[in-house]
Amino acid sequence: MKFSRFAVVGLLLVLLMAISVAPVVAQETLPRNETLYFNGQQWGPVTGWNPYSNSNNNAMAIAQQDNARVIMFETPYLYNMLDGQVYPLLADGPYSWNEDRTELTFKLKPAARWSDDTPLTAHDVAYTWATHVKYNTPTGAGNIDYIADVVAVDDYTVTVKAKLNDEGAAVNPLIVQAYVSTNYVIQKAWTETLEARANGDAVALLADTAEDVVYSGPYHGYFWDDSKVIYIRDDNYWGQDASMWGKLPVPKYLAHNIFTDNAAGTLALQSGEVDVSQQFNSNVQDLWLVEGLPISTYLPDAPYGIGASLPTAFFNLNAHGLDNVAVRKAIAIAVDYPTIIANAMTNQSATFDQVPRSLMNPTPGEQAMYDRAAVADLQWAGNDIEGAKALLDEAGIVDTDGDGWRELDGQPLRYVATCPNGWSDWQAAIEVVAAAGAQIGIDITTNYPEWSVYQTVVTKSDEPLPEGYEIFMMWSDGAGPTQPWSRVRKLLSSEFNGMASNWNGNWGGYANPEADALIQAIPTITDEAQLKEMYTELVRIYLTDVPSFTLMYRPQSFHTVNESVWTNFPYDGDGTNPPVPPLDMTDGWAIAGLYNLELVNP
Repeated sequence: MKFSRFAVVGLLLVLLMAISVAPVVAQETLPRNETLYFNGQQWGPVTGWNPYSNSNNNAMAIAQQDNARVIMFETPYLYNMLDGQVYPLLADGPYSWNEDRTELTFKLKPAARWSDDTPLTAHDVAYTWATHVKYNTPTGAGNIDYIADVVAVDDYTVTVKAKLNDEGAAVNPLIVQAYVSTNYVIQKAWTETLEARANGDAVALLADTAEDVVYSGPYHGYFWDDSKVIYIRDDNYWGQDASMWGKLPVPKYLAHNIFTDNAAGTLALQSGEVDVSQQFNSNVQDLWLVEGLPISTYLPDAPYGIGASLPTAFFNLNAHGLDNVAVRKAIAIAVDYPTIIANAMTNQSATFDQVPRSLMNPTPGEQAMYDRAAVADLQWAGNDIEGAKALLDEAGIVDTDGDGWRELDGQPLRYVATCPNGWSDWQAAIEVVAAAGAQIGIDITTNYPEWSVYQTVVTKSDEPLPEGYEIFMMWSDGAGPTQPWSRVRKLLSSEFNGMASNWNGNWGGYANPEADALIQAIPTITDEAQLKEMYTELVRIYLTDVPSFTLMYRPQSFHTVNESVWTNFPYDGDGTNPPVPPLDMTDGWAIAGLYNLELVNP
């Protein structure tokens, strides 16, 4: 076919107009019945698309975690927090261990392809790992002690080889199997382009914004600026093959406006401008009970979501008196947890009467992993003021000078309880902790430094915490393929003491050789009865020594939906099999929810 000179000019004008108009279309006229709007995930503008880096501020697209976010980059398997299982995505069928449990092997789906329409192969998987190691990426640094190599056995077969201890056993099989559901596969050919562009420099490689990245997932970046980010569906996505989803996800666009704060996000949810809300909406039940809006949560009644993480108050075990377990336990049992849950969480947490404290989150799978009856005499639900006073009296920790405050070894018990400024639910909880101190004769005041200061102080575990950080809040792990082991490790293991930069846990400096030995042994144990016995013993140690104490249960993600435009969101008892978890249809197996959505008015 030949074009005339005028036809060629005309085509060029149309092309130029299309290029110039596309951003305007993206900003002003996204078709509402093709667009699913989110809030609570993206705070601030996107800065990159580099799956090797963790500094992209691209929350919707890049989050390698226990329930990896998979709208653009994909993992071999998808974790499901509701049943604790993994399901194949890029992988073709379940993985298998060799007899010695030192090598994990899986196949890839022949249908899996990259966005440039080239096959996704085992060589991509192996080169991804080699790149992580070569450039010491966060993924490489986090796994190098446990994974010896990732090998392409043939074009579609991958073997992950574990690092071995002196006895020839895998150092940590749990982390090896978690690798295949928590880390993306990245294209070898694009990686080689990236390496050439970075000239082999690790800093340059991780700093590259990677706007040319090749991906395998169903969406990719369409438009982004300081006010929003929009992803558009790839209608050639390989996952519509019968070996995976058999169709495309329903929304053509996923969009996230960048709100200034939770209040602005809640207003957008109320008005129907947001369909899926991953943020804390105070008194969420009022949105349907009082305002009559078509808004709902995963559970119809409190706590409205599935608790997965355990926001925790840590004791600085080097502070005067806090090295005494009677003082720690007295504070912990005196705290008014029902008030924390009612005020700080507006009842979006199970109570400690409903889910007695341990080291487990409230999911049935984790609750079944310890013997509740064996530690029932150690569990507490709070508000036990008289019990706390008796505990202190029996330990000889009394008010000796009549000023109303107790002393230990002649020194008054005075502490500062702290958390980051502006974290309103945490600040409300810390105020309740301080109030408990006043009722049992321990002087606890509060202080709220900015996060930039707080995180620097708390994560520096190679020197004593400074004055003013005697009691402080941090998070714990949620649900994932290494849980509850990883959470227990981060609450109790002494391996983090002395780290110059400790983002793992045990920030108060606890050390117990018995706990360390159990934590080290658990990943190699496969007998369920033995595991339950070991976890029960760790709960006993935790509730006896009280190095920290959980203040509330919190969902892995908040999951509130507005059904003005879309419906058939995941909810408890929706009949999906496997069940789709309340993780905003972006994380792990939750992405299955994008394939079930329907329009309210088709």
